[in-house]
Amino acid sequence: MIEFQAVTKRFDDGTVAVDELNLSVDPGRITVFVGPSGCGKTTSLRMVNRMIDASSGTILVDGKDIRQSDPPLLRRGIGYVIQQAGLFPHRTVLDNVATVPLLSGWDRRKARSRAAELLEIVGLPSELGKRYPAQLSGGQQQRVGVARALAVDPPVLLMDEPFSAVDPVVREGLQDELLRLQDELDKTIVFVTHDIDEAIKLGDKVAVFRTGGKLAQYDKPSELLARPADDFVASFVGRDRGYRALGFLSADGLPVGELASVVLGTPVDQARAALRQGWAVVVDERKHPVGWVSADRLSTVDGLVTEDVLLSGGSLYDVDSGSLRSALDSALSSPSALGVAVDGTGALVGSVTADEVLRALASARDAGEVPQ
Repeated sequence: MIEFQAVTKRFDDGTVAVDELNLSVDPGRITVFVGPSGCGKTTSLRMVNRMIDASSGTILVDGKDIRQSDPPLLRRGIGYVIQQAGLFPHRTVLDNVATVPLLSGWDRRKARSRAAELLEIVGLPSELGKRYPAQLSGGQQQRVGVARALAVDPPVLLMDEPFSAVDPVVREGLQDELLRLQDELDKTIVFVTHDIDEAIKLGDKVAVFRTGGKLAQYDKPSELLARPADDFVASFVGRDRGYRALGFLSADGLPVGELASVVLGTPVDQARAALRQGWAVVVDERKHPVGWVSADRLSTVDGLVTEDVLLSGGSLYDVDSGSLRSALDSALSSPSALGVAVDGTGALVGSVTADEVLRALASARDAGEVPQ
């Protein structure tokens, strides 16, 4: 779908931002460009829609040299999402999303109907369509930016560090939303980030750039972690790359043990009776975990188990889709050393332990599932 053929970008002052880039982006997949500041990843992205023109070499989109396309027309057929969304502050959310369809000749009714449909697709309630960008949270603005980029159903979506300006919790939610959308839409996405964890989570393939605009390695995330091409790549992906690699090992068959639980609002004396090994996880009426209580914690309170007495619960392990990394993280982040396992609806299933995860890892090694 997108191909860079010996592409170089040299600015007027002599700075080489991209140096002889040869790379093919797989259609219908997410390709992530990652690297330190000044490595040419954003320049490479912006050359695809001719926001910047290459000094030499050829870029093909769907087999066609982009130099043969009028830049404004080219950009209308390529979705583009940037940091902090870049929304028009004087237009409502609905009109922001409808911008490109209107520029493409759609009538206003059709464009606004498409905009309303897209707000639902990216997980925003329809009533937000009447608001202005300043009335939205940062995460909501980024979702609007994604909706606007998808407005005319472009086959290609360029995303330039779109989630870097939001807090970590919102960022993780936006990443999950992008993966959900991609499962439904199968776009060809080029995503730029400086965060290797984000690159590994999102990318079907990851291109690591080094300073000076040189491509250091282009591979699947699992291969990038297992077999870095050189010391620069090994250093960039981090010393804990072995732990990150657990994210590519399925946790199917990992034993799920019993876990004591109490419902929020339970009388404290009943909660004390339910404790096992001094701990119980607290759930709401939907059986969703909301925190932990311990024997020590309950010894100082009376009445009902309320949110005031809860301890942070750590991360959760989804038994339907989780990896060995998510299972191990849930155990390590839990105050009780028992990871909380949930099903696809978020309801409590049981517990996992770090020892069980390590045994599963050893079995995966024996079966040849872990790269040596």
